[in-house]
Amino acid sequence: MTAIKHALQRDIFTPNDERLLSIVNVCKAGKKKKNCFLCATVTTERPVQVKVVKVKKSDKGDFYKRQQTWELRDLTVVDAKDASKENPEFDLHFEKVYRWLASSTAEKNSFISYIWKLNQRYLRKKLEFVNVSPQLFEELPKAEESVPSGESQSVAGGDEDALDDYQELSTREKQDIESMMEMCEYAVSNAEAFAEKLFKELHVLDGANIQSIMASEKQVNILMQLLDEALSEVDTIEGKLSSYEEMLQSVKDQMDQISQSNHLIQISNTNNSKLLDEIQFLVNYMDLSKGHIRALQEGDLTSPKGIEACINASEALLQCMNVALRPGHDKLKAVIQQQLLFCELRDTFARRLTNHLNNVFVHQGHDQSSTLSQHTAELTLPKHSPLHRDLLRYAKLMEWLKNTHREKYEGLSMTYADYMSRLYEREIKDFFEVAKIKMAGTSKEAKGKFATLPRKESALKQETESLHGSSGKLTGSTSSLNKLTVQGSNSRRSQSSSLLDMGNMSASDLDVADRTKFDKIFEQVLSELEPLCLAEQDFISKFFKLQQHQTVLPPLAQPETEEFDGNAPSRTLTQADHRHSLSLEKGMVRLMNKIFQSIEPELNSLIALGDKIDSFHSLYMLVKMSHHVWTAENVDPTSFLSTTLGNVLVNVKRNFDKCISGQIRQMEEVKISKKSKVGILPFVTGFEELAELAETIFRNAERRGDLDKAYQKLIRAVFVNVEKVANESQKTPRDVVMMENFHHIFSTLSRLKISCLDAERREAKHKYTDHLQSYVINSLGQPLEKLNHFFEGVEARVAQGVREEEVSYQLAFNKQELRKVIKEYPGKEVKKGLDNLYKKVDKHLCEEESLLQVVWHSMQDEFIRQYKHFEGLIGRCYPGSGITMEFTIQDMLEYFSSIAQSH
Repeated sequence: MTAIKHALQRDIFTPNDERLLSIVNVCKAGKKKKNCFLCATVTTERPVQVKVVKVKKSDKGDFYKRQQTWELRDLTVVDAKDASKENPEFDLHFEKVYRWLASSTAEKNSFISYIWKLNQRYLRKKLEFVNVSPQLFEELPKAEESVPSGESQSVAGGDEDALDDYQELSTREKQDIESMMEMCEYAVSNAEAFAEKLFKELHVLDGANIQSIMASEKQVNILMQLLDEALSEVDTIEGKLSSYEEMLQSVKDQMDQISQSNHLIQISNTNNSKLLDEIQFLVNYMDLSKGHIRALQEGDLTSPKGIEACINASEALLQCMNVALRPGHDKLKAVIQQQLLFCELRDTFARRLTNHLNNVFVHQGHDQSSTLSQHTAELTLPKHSPLHRDLLRYAKLMEWLKNTHREKYEGLSMTYADYMSRLYEREIKDFFEVAKIKMAGTSKEAKGKFATLPRKESALKQETESLHGSSGKLTGSTSSLNKLTVQGSNSRRSQSSSLLDMGNMSASDLDVADRTKFDKIFEQVLSELEPLCLAEQDFISKFFKLQQHQTVLPPLAQPETEEFDGNAPSRTLTQADHRHSLSLEKGMVRLMNKIFQSIEPELNSLIALGDKIDSFHSLYMLVKMSHHVWTAENVDPTSFLSTTLGNVLVNVKRNFDKCISGQIRQMEEVKISKKSKVGILPFVTGFEELAELAETIFRNAERRGDLDKAYQKLIRAVFVNVEKVANESQKTPRDVVMMENFHHIFSTLSRLKISCLDAERREAKHKYTDHLQSYVINSLGQPLEKLNHFFEGVEARVAQGVREEEVSYQLAFNKQELRKVIKEYPGKEVKKGLDNLYKKVDKHLCEEESLLQVVWHSMQDEFIRQYKHFEGLIGRCYPGSGITMEFTIQDMLEYFSSIAQSH
């Protein structure tokens, strides 16, 4: 190690004006052994800088190189890993932690000792040494082998010890030395003479000191005599103090007795104070006033003042019963007696309250039933706000009953639900009967022109049952409903409205006004049901202390029920709170389902009736029901109203899907007469009317997606069945059927601007254009049939490789044959052929679509195109022959124009 240290000092540190003080052979802990050296160095120039340098052999192994340097002031912690056992591992904490493994524990300890010494000597900030034995700081490191004398600086351990003994001169000492050297001119030039002079002066001073000491012997003797006199005085004072101490000892004993007596008095006072506190606690928290007892036993539960007194008394009783007794209180006889009194008062008041509320339910029920008759002829539901207002006076008493007598509370809630379910069932059935009468009456005038046939009584009963969707039990105006049933059953169409029926409008069809009236009736039904359910749910929440929907609200947005709860603002729910919340929600759902058990079947029955009257009513019902479901879910997604309307919405959506499927099925079953032309197919015009109606109904509706899906199904069915009818048509050409119907579809989609059918609109236009062109080309071949055949032969020869100018040498296509064919088509014959063509086209096309002029103009353009094509062939295949057609393009334009005007 000495040789390595010598080499490092010579090769690395001496050129950098540094001295190597300590060295340790290390490798990184936990990795493959790649040995290197950690060196502790100081600079030879001031201010001294202390560094830790990592030195490593070069890859070739022939010299050492400096790899990394850290300032000692950047070191924060030195961790020796274990202070009790020998462990070569240690950590140095710079900007990050470096973990090292020394070749021996002795080297590690020596290195750490030097780090400690350098820290104490040069740094103001003291390092933290962890897991280092204190003995290591007491023992200085052993002297290292010094660097040979040839080096400019020594690195031996003895040199470091000398540094330990050296102390820097103070400022005062520096000034004295400087003044003394100024007095001697040769102090600097002749140090030996200066030292000799100082030595002589020192001898003189020593002699003066000895003489001074010998002269002061007399003063010393006087001082010793004074000390002896002082000692005698001290002995006298000590004697007096001892006598005083004996006198005070008796006083101390007396004071101890007094102190003990005072301590006993203090304990007694403390016990009396605590006993008084306990008595006051019991009296304050377990004493119920006579007024409260009287209110609980015989308080008036009918007047507002009596109810208020009972509320205050019940709350005071509950506080007394729920007081948290201190340990030992439950064994006191007075406390036991008071608790028995409280239990008796609680049971007595609970019985009185339960009996009174039962009577209130019955009494209010009779008063409410007496007002039902005024609503039977109107499409309105009775309001129960007076009943709710009267009962809400007992809300706090119900909360008290819920906290004290759960069984009586549950019994009262079931009694209320039973009573209200019967009341609401009568009201809702009467309400829905009126709605059915008004709903079916929307189509009575349109259907009145149909003769009504007499029916048997059993058939009447069966129809009545089907309208109500129940066992036939009616409680309203039975005669009116029976009359409605007879008229509705005889005038109603055997099947729901179909697209085919709407294509052939007759007196039996429902018009837009009827459907609008139905929409208003259905909306009024839902608008009456919503406030009824919400008001009842809000009342149940306040009266029975059942929450409608658990949410965490800010302090300024508390629910209305808070005035009855008296609780702090909502907070984050614990697991127990969550279970309690679920229990409250289940209680609310149970009561609402019991009270309004008739709403869902009545709604489904009304929906079935509307669907029987006109299947297109399902469009109105889907939009209205979806909107009300969306509104209810925004208010409370778990409420009875949103759940019930959601269930009914499923039924409405099913009817809507059934309506769409019925239209598609009837498209597939369509039959076209073989003796008459097809024209615009009934289901095409039916789709147009359905789309117009649906766009009006579904404008800004939440369920627009359902309509878009239905559009996709319907338009696909229309496309498929138009092609099916076109292929089966015998009287009307296929191209005409396709052209007219797809033109109508394209016009409808362009006018309505249904975004989800943009692709189908473009497809319809493409089909219309293709079949128009096909029809024009196929029809134009008839007036100039021989000329067409001739030039087709010419084009065939050219296609076979005959040059165009050599076609005239073909026997079948020479100039004479061409002239012969052209002579067969003079202008008069062409006009006659075109006139026949116009009549034929007129027979093929229908009047509703008004495509005759469009087709005729397309034929004119096609005829001109063919004429120019024939002229081009004549010019190329018969050059210089002077052969031309016997009519010009201008003649053709006049033919087409005169034929169109004449018809």
